[in-house]
Amino acid sequence: MPSPEHLAAPALPFGRLTTAMVTPFRADGSLDLAAAQKVAIHLADGGNDALILNGTTGESPTTSDQEKTDLIRAVREALGDRVKLVAGVGTNDTAHTIELARQAEAAGADGLLVVTPYYNKPPQEGLRQHFAQVADATGLPNLLYDIPGRAGVEIRTETLIALAEHPRIVAVKDAKGDLAATTKVLANTDLFYYCGADELNLAMLAIGAVGIASVVGHVASPEYRQLIDAVVAGDLAGAQEIDRRLVPAVETIMTITQGAIMVKAALKLAGVLEHATLRSPLIEATPAQVDRLTTDLKQAGLIA
Repeated sequence: MPSPEHLAAPALPFGRLTTAMVTPFRADGSLDLAAAQKVAIHLADGGNDALILNGTTGESPTTSDQEKTDLIRAVREALGDRVKLVAGVGTNDTAHTIELARQAEAAGADGLLVVTPYYNKPPQEGLRQHFAQVADATGLPNLLYDIPGRAGVEIRTETLIALAEHPRIVAVKDAKGDLAATTKVLANTDLFYYCGADELNLAMLAIGAVGIASVVGHVASPEYRQLIDAVVAGDLAGAQEIDRRLVPAVETIMTITQGAIMVKAALKLAGVLEHATLRSPLIEATPAQVDRLTTDLKQAGLIA
């Protein structure tokens, strides 16, 4: 069993608490770098060890390559070295992913989030080659993102075990929800796991994930910091209490509609964002959705 010293935050590639950050836009849909810096500071102040930029929650499908670079540089300017910056670079085109990876490294990212190529459903050997080629392209540590609900294909256990041999493939953001498969990978590799599904944060930590990559963390970072610390300290009852208290917020943000829609509305309610603007085809939360969100965030103790 790994010692507590082995699991100490300095030994981890991206710490323990990570939030997949939204990309703020002005009312006209243009990129709002000042608002992004404000959100990043809010998250750093809330206890995050790392921020994931340009992920799906950051609306990466509708931001340009240049905007992705500008966002990394703006957040680095605002935070300095306070937190690690992990850049989402994954696409369903290996050559484009490599280009984005090199661009992110040049912009100052500390690591790369590489999602499973989506829609074109490559075979497992195609996935293995894709991830290996991206990892070969820079000197940065890679966080693989296993999310079959969006990508249409999973990274199978045997593929993850093979990829773990690559020196720069160090971690997995797991939104697959297969705890048995995750346990098998953990038993056979040195990969660090980060839970990528907020409803499973406690369960994933219990089986050996080192941390979480959250969406709800935009408004619940201090609470998730406490939850992680409780698990590390062996305080299961304390972790359960926090996890259960956050159920209304997790359910509303993650299940009513797309997570980026609801978490931008939550940040507006919390006074962190002025505009909850999204880029088409995403749309802002409806008044009814905002009403429910307000009720559930209050119930979870996240807003007054």
